[in-house]
Amino acid sequence: MYEFLLKGGPLVIPIGLCSIVALGVFLERLWSLRRKRIIPEEFIDKVEALIRENRMQDALVLARDRSCPMGRIITAALRYHNSDRELIKESVEEVGRRESALLDRYIEVLGTCAAIAPLLGLLGTVTGMMDVFQEIEAFGLGDPSVFASGIWKALITTAVGLSVAIPSFIFYKSLISKVEGLVIEMEERSLNLVEMVADA
Repeated sequence: MYEFLLKGGPLVIPIGLCSIVALGVFLERLWSLRRKRIIPEEFIDKVEALIRENRMQDALVLARDRSCPMGRIITAALRYHNSDRELIKESVEEVGRRESALLDRYIEVLGTCAAIAPLLGLLGTVTGMMDVFQEIEAFGLGDPSVFASGIWKALITTAVGLSVAIPSFIFYKSLISKVEGLVIEMEERSLNLVEMVADA
């Protein structure tokens, strides 16, 4: 396999780096975007129970101690529990926007890898074909083995580039879909929370 990739020339190295970065980002985001980490059900149920009992200070202490997006949103709502509904909603929306942006962090790197890898493969194809034509110009068409290395370079870099780009694009789209689902659920939970805090 290593010898096969060597025939692709130096452009195989940046394509390989794209694959490592893409896989690293995907695994990190998968770990960070676990639902129980973003929207911990048990924690939210506890806070809502405290709000229903009108124990706002206890709920605020519990929310502050929980380092997660919903914890920070709940803290923003409870901080203004004595204010009018609009101020509570505005505070929650501001924190919610910030938390949503943090969920998107690094995902564009995957999109970039998915875009760059086939372009690097195409560049390898072009340089490989240039090598072929240089060999033809120098030695003619007599012996095909003379320009076979250029054709190998062209084909291998294209194949390697696409092999990195396709899964990177799938990872990218799946993470975007996951983030969108989490953001929608966070918004729904936040609106419900605003109503609870404002009516308490």
